[in-house]
Amino acid sequence: MKKREVLTPLALPEELEITEIEMNDEIFTLTAHCTRKYPCCPLCGTPAQRFHSHYFRRITDLPSGGMRVCLQVLVRKCFCDVNTCVRKIFAERLAPFAEPLARVTTRLFQVVQALGLATGGMLGARLAERIGIKTSWMTVLRRIMALPFEPVEPVQELGIDDFAWKRGRKWGTILVDMQSHKVIDILPDRSAETAAAWIAAHSEIELISRDRGGDYASAAKTAAPQAIQCADRFHVLKNLGEALEGLLARHLAAHRRGQAETSSATPLSDVQGKQPPRYHRSHPKAAELSQAKREERLAQYEQVVALRKQGFSQTAIANRIGIAHSTVSRWLRCDTFPERQPPLRKTGVDAYLSFLRERWEAGCHNIMQVYRELLERGYKGSYQSVYDQVFRLLPGGTKNATIPCNLSAAPLSSRSAAFLFLRQPEALSTDEQQTLITLKQLDLEIELAYNFVRQFALMLHMRTGGEQLDAWLESARGSQVRELQGFVKSVERDKAAVLAGLTLPQNNGLVEGHVNKLKLLKRMGYGRASFKLLRQRVLHAL
Repeated sequence: MKKREVLTPLALPEELEITEIEMNDEIFTLTAHCTRKYPCCPLCGTPAQRFHSHYFRRITDLPSGGMRVCLQVLVRKCFCDVNTCVRKIFAERLAPFAEPLARVTTRLFQVVQALGLATGGMLGARLAERIGIKTSWMTVLRRIMALPFEPVEPVQELGIDDFAWKRGRKWGTILVDMQSHKVIDILPDRSAETAAAWIAAHSEIELISRDRGGDYASAAKTAAPQAIQCADRFHVLKNLGEALEGLLARHLAAHRRGQAETSSATPLSDVQGKQPPRYHRSHPKAAELSQAKREERLAQYEQVVALRKQGFSQTAIANRIGIAHSTVSRWLRCDTFPERQPPLRKTGVDAYLSFLRERWEAGCHNIMQVYRELLERGYKGSYQSVYDQVFRLLPGGTKNATIPCNLSAAPLSSRSAAFLFLRQPEALSTDEQQTLITLKQLDLEIELAYNFVRQFALMLHMRTGGEQLDAWLESARGSQVRELQGFVKSVERDKAAVLAGLTLPQNNGLVEGHVNKLKLLKRMGYGRASFKLLRQRVLHAL
């Protein structure tokens, strides 16, 4: 192999001439020297005319074909003959291919930096070893910390939000340029003083997008009174959902108490004659599929009986219909069609079945009361397990279909119900729409609240807050729904920012996306996510 053929794929500088090639212990060693006739002084730039000495400089380069590449370059030392120059003796430079005193090439340095930014310290070292780069996790971190800080350019639209160092205990602040969509800085806490100090240094800010938190509102008001504060639309709608959740929780609790009182006052003998619908937990599609399979089995059973009456043997019947001989034999032993029963699972309630039957027959049909008594007797399971076993095994359960209609499936939680109110009606499934209708029928106050919520959501999506917000607040304030009245008071305390959020196109969703990316980088740090390191990784993220 010619030396020039080795030089081309390795992309070495043209001034380096290879004189020797050696391969030992999976290390590709290239011996080379610089072909420049007169090296220049690094300070004054004058070409040297006299040489002092020479030495070999060992530099690690990017791997080739999975093998490590090491350059052994003959470097000359020269005299600088300029009297005014401070440097008298200098070594010839290989920049930008390799920086002075560096033991690796610039491109290898940059690759390790990129690995560290993308994966972190320990993971970056393991990945580097897979591709033939021998380095340590500490070296990877040093490469990251060597990245320079870029000056912050003028910011006109600022997005600000918090993130958790330790959930619920320690917080930081992330700052995003809403126009360039880039993270421009992160702060070690979320206090109003720290945020105000950063904002005060940028008097060019015209708009600040934030959540409903009071700290950032106070910081923006103090440090940038000229800027427009824009409340995040998601957080505004979330606040409305929290108020709605309280309203629904109040009415659902009253509805459940009424159900429990009705079921306790109804004798079991009166209920058994009514034969209410069976209790089904499966999806309607699954129930439809199960019914279709039953009809298929019933047709097969009738065919087996008809063929047997014609004198066919069991083996002939099994071969003709395509079912097992044991199935034919079992069906013929039955006088009627054998219904397929669901298998009974073993649960922690099985040891208390005798107690459950005893309490049920004694007239205690309040499952919550039975659950409390079971806890006193040492039961460690959940309420839902007891609830399922009552419907599955006890008289009046699924088998006999005698459970009162008051004890229907577990009711919807207030949080899930609030989500149904906040979502677009056309995005709801048929079952969700039916659930929504049922919820609105519980009380007139719920239906009134739903109308207010839909009006506010439409105003938010159409950005018509400037024309409709005042009228909506006045109507909600005059309603008898105390949860909506509390939401109105919170909006009025931050009305200017909420109005901007319901009118302007800016939104904090961009900042939330960068917070998710920051969380990913933090978790990839394997516990080594100090503020300085995390700031470097976030500001220089790939």
